[in-house]
Amino acid sequence: MDGVRFPDDLVASQRAWDRAYRALAEPARRSGTTVLRRRLIRLSAQIWWHPYWSTPASGPADRVALRGRARELECGEP
Repeated sequence: MDGVRFPDDLVASQRAWDRAYRALAEPARRSGTTVLRRRLIRLSAQIWWHPYWSTPASGPADRVALRGRARELECGEP
């Protein structure tokens, strides 16, 4: 996405966050929400405090680009 190269572990964490969020948002879900919420919190911390964000090459717009990149990979785009 726009030539931004994210570390593989950061993209994997974002993809896992997206999957957990979608699972939590399922309307029929009655159990397991505590586990999913804890997972979202843990993944949010991993993503927010990843060392990539402290590099000079990263900027605020890259957080949006990361989410877009994770969505592209979920949809099977290169």
